[in-house]
Parts: sequence; C-alpha cells; structure tokens
Amino acid sequence: MIKVFYDVRQVAHNNPSFSPSAGKPALVVEEWKKRGYEFVIADVKPVTREDFYLVHDKSFVDDVLDLKRDNGFDNRSPDVAAALPWTTGSLYCAARFAYLEKIITCSLTSGFHHAHHSFPEGYCTFNGLMVTAVKLHQEFPDLRIGILDIDHHYGNGTHDILQFYGINYVRHYTFGGSNPDNYHWKGGPKAEHWLQTLPEIVDSFKDCELVIYQAGADPHEDDPFGGALTIHQLRERDRIVFRQLNALDKPICWNLAGGYQQPIQKVLDIHNATMEEALKILGGK
Repeated sequence: MIKVFYDVRQVAHNNPSFSPSAGKPALVVEEWKKRGYEFVIADVKPVTREDFYLVHDKSFVDDVLDLKRDNGFDNRSPDVAAALPWTTGSLYCAARFAYLEKIITCSLTSGFHHAHHSFPEGYCTFNGLMVTAVKLHQEFPDLRIGILDIDHHYGNGTHDILQFYGINYVRHYTFGGSNPDNYHWKGGPKAEHWLQTLPEIVDSFKDCELVIYQAGADPHEDDPFGGALTIHQLRERDRIVFRQLNALDKPICWNLAGGYQQPIQKVLDIHNATMEEALKILGGK
C-alpha cells in the first residue's frame, strides 16, 4: 500500500495552457482507483509564502501569487496561483513522510524543475523540489537529499537555485543534461546505453538519506516535447530506480513530472507503469 499525497486543491481546472500538468493529478487518481491499485490518499498541508521565499526572490513570489506577474504557464490564472502552495505542499509532505517512515511515497505533482530563483519557465512556477529540500534540511540539519530527475528535460531551475545559494547537501542528477544530444534520441542504441548506465547513476545517491525521484512521462519517444525511450524502456527505468534504491535502503518520494502526449491516456499509461513498479517493491499488485 502506497501513500499518495494529494488534495483536490492541487488541481487548477481553469488554466489556458497546452500543458495538462495542472489538471493531471485528478486524472491520475481516478485512473488508479479504476485499476484497483493499492494506495491510500494522504493529507496535504499547503506551504506558505515564507516557504517559497526560502528559494525564490520575494517580489517574484508575491507578484505571482497576487496575479501581478505571469506564472510558469504564461498566464495569470487565479486557479493556478491558488494551487501552487498545495502542489509544493504535496511534495514536501510526501518527502517528509517517506524520510521519517523509511518507505516509498508518491506526490501527484509536476511543474517544478524549470523554476529559477527569480523567474518561472517551461510550465514551472515555483521549484517545489528545492523548497522541499531546504525545509527538510532546516528540520533535519544533517540530512543529505537526492534529487533524481528523470523528466526528459534539463532541470535548469533546480541547478540555478543550488548554485545561487551554494547548497551542498543536495545530490542532483538531471536526465536532460546528462548528454548533449539527449533531445535527439528516438530510442535505439543510445537509449539502451543510457539504461545500462542507470544503475551507476542511482548508486551515486548512496550517501543520501532521502531520494526525490521525478519519474517524468515525457522521455517517451512519441512525446512532442521529449522523445527518447520506449514504453518498455521507461518501465525498466522505473524498475531499476525502485529496486536499486530499495536495495540501498533509501526512502523514496516520487512524483509525476512532465508528459504531453495526446490523448492524455498515453501519459497516464506511463504513470501507471511507474506505480506498478513501485507497488512491486512493497509486494502490492
């Protein structure tokens, strides 16, 4: 049984954007219920403005939340602004619970790793990955945190914030930046080669006491904004990550990250596979 950290207030229904990320959590919950996966919805507490200030410029945070500046979707939707404290709150609550209980948890969230210190980018407004890392480190000063980012794209916002604050307690790997030609993959030998190196990548997190795993759906070869791995290779990605981190006795919090195929069921099928591989670790169906 996996605890899934989700609140309906994470969902922004009125968001005029190509990206489905703001509405995807509700679709995933219904999909997993329909499939009978063994999970339970866990309570989420929203983060505060002060929490966002930990890794972002104060005026940037205030202007977005007060609808004076565009969010990561390039609009000023009140629904998106209202959802932002809940999305980061979901990741923080899931990561904290995973660390304390030494288990796997899931946060139904996307839209973090392109958010920079003082500006949004690429459907990402605030960097919930870094808010979560800094808040946890404040509470547990000796905690070393891993961010294993296997969304298709370069986690440039995360890198920016790590550099801006000189943070040295976070181990960060971003798939999009691992090879200069990742964006030109269409499966084949390059994808297989990367999968062969993945165990070594995961092993580099052995000194972390908690790993946040961005299990993006957009590395799929048919994704309009991605294009690297087949559905079978994505499942193998998840299998390697969960099995190896479990063997290293590492708590894991994973989230949805990107995915832009149409119809949306193609994206849900990739998230389904991630859930199934996580459940295998716990002996679920």
